[in-house]
Amino acid sequence: MSETDGTVGEARVLIAAFEGWSDAGAATTTVLQHLGGLIEAEPLHAIGADGFVDFQVHRPKLSFDDSGRRVLDWPETRLYGTVRRPGSPVPAPNETIHRIDGSPVEDLFLLAGVEPARDWPAFAEEVVELVAAWEIDTVIIVGAYFSDSPHSRPIITALSSDDPGTRARTGATRSDYEGPVGIGSVLELALGEAGIPVLALWAQVPHYVHSAPSPKATLAILDKLEELLDVVIPRGDLLAEANEWESNIDRIAAADEDMASYIRTLEEARDAATAPETTGEAIAHEFEKFLNIDPRDFTDE
Repeated sequence: MSETDGTVGEARVLIAAFEGWSDAGAATTTVLQHLGGLIEAEPLHAIGADGFVDFQVHRPKLSFDDSGRRVLDWPETRLYGTVRRPGSPVPAPNETIHRIDGSPVEDLFLLAGVEPARDWPAFAEEVVELVAAWEIDTVIIVGAYFSDSPHSRPIITALSSDDPGTRARTGATRSDYEGPVGIGSVLELALGEAGIPVLALWAQVPHYVHSAPSPKATLAILDKLEELLDVVIPRGDLLAEANEWESNIDRIAAADEDMASYIRTLEEARDAATAPETTGEAIAHEFEKFLNIDPRDFTDE
């Protein structure tokens, strides 16, 4: 790892994200999908869903395989990575994640799944064993939560770690949040106790557009990951999608004076307090408000 430049260098890095509670605006799952496509990720290992997932909430999916048979796809947590086979062509830099010299990144791993419904300690233990087996050097857990943030301003991200060395290398802060948590925090503690450096990267998503994916938040997370990993991550169509997302909200607000007025209030608050909002204390305050929100407030019913 780099000692002074704010990156994790050329370490073997795992980026983890979970569907559900910590995936506001589908920002984190879209991050993993985007990265997976760029590195041609293939499944390497699966943590079975049985005992962890509530199948009435996350149901298995039925599909047809290449031979026409009906098969079930269970909501497992899967580890993905790049598999380079002899003779396979090396992708062009603009088609994959690459270092500054153009060489492709092949030591990046992704962990994707739904947030478990039960037995989190056992699940965390399986993740720790998986990280050790694949000799992962650093784990980055990404999350996104709804907050009082305006869609028209840059998405705020926060980077934290309990490990002093990791904070010194990356510029992360130590979170002082106390309260209810998700599986990400459970994994942070379990991995930390196993001596594995962990970073938590969170993005704020405007709560008033909760029913639509937020490509702008996805971009904000990718920007921070690019900085942390000291690599180049092609953005593909995400920039155009983010611009369209923002323009669509602008059009809706233009026809709704109450919404427009509310957004102006958020913009004024952001502009008046940009520096304080980037502190760990302010991020923790926003996170605490998010944790105490009734999920039913964000349904269409």
